Amino acid sequence: MSSYGGQFEESRAAIRRALELGVNYIDTAPTYANSEEVIGKALAGVRTPLVISTKLGGRPHPFDPKDPAALRRSFEESLRLLGRDRIDILMIHEPDRPGQYDWWTDWDGVRGPVMDVLGELMAKGLVGHAGIGGTTAYELAHFVRSGKFDVVLTAFNYSLLWREAEHAVLPAAKELRLGVVAGSPLQQGALARRYDDEVERGAPWLSPPRRQQYRALYKFLDELGVPLAELALRFVISNPAIHCVLTGARSVAEVESSVRAVEKGPLPADVLARLDEIAAMVPFRPFEEPFGLPFGGRRSGPGMAR
Repeated sequence: MSSYGGQFEESRAAIRRALELGVNYIDTAPTYANSEEVIGKALAGVRTPLVISTKLGGRPHPFDPKDPAALRRSFEESLRLLGRDRIDILMIHEPDRPGQYDWWTDWDGVRGPVMDVLGELMAKGLVGHAGIGGTTAYELAHFVRSGKFDVVLTAFNYSLLWREAEHAVLPAAKELRLGVVAGSPLQQGALARRYDDEVERGAPWLSPPRRQQYRALYKFLDELGVPLAELALRFVISNPAIHCVLTGARSVAEVESSVRAVEKGPLPADVLARLDEIAAMVPFRPFEEPFGLPFGGRRSGPGMAR
């Protein structure tokens, strides 16, 4: 699961319930508001075996990705906030998104101070595995193929309707035998529930091909009688190339709903085949389309991830 902070008691209750139900992977980052602190407090006294993943990037402010001392301080702050003496997976955050962080002295060779710091921390036993977490569909594969990482988190490019990670990231991870974490299976809410009125009569920002695709998806949901969020989660876990899924649950109810969906297991072959047909209606993200479609009155604006 992932945690982005919020009201502490609600977050603590969600985390504790997730542990009760067998969730054993928690993902966070310095840039996810006060998530590290919330998780650390929520896990106080917990002895359940867990995999904790956090990231380097965005801290301290102003952030210099080529400052080894600052990177070490950021890691030490993660340990303090999370209440851990070791991090299972430490990822480089956004090594791929153009203009996000200038990590590399040699982009082609995947060299930079961050790699030296990662190596030092692993040599000291403070980090178990090195990872990368990114949002591009093709550049991320370059870092996977470097052979320098154990885990890749691919966000926004592998879900029920968005499949671009299939072209480069997932094949590269399979070839190099990396663990794969799928982020945003509900596509920032666009696959969390139905938005029939907006699909039919609103959302002027929605491209015509995507609108038709949503209509086809909703029609198929009516035939199946399955909630959209359940179908979306079960689709992702149906792929054996995916080893872990971040559901993004933020409440006890969302945790329980996500676990119930996953417990139903992979989707039948005929359902997957039909979903492949629907996904093929829009095989690539239309120009100007953001990572999460702004249904429900949300609007994309300056700085919104695309």
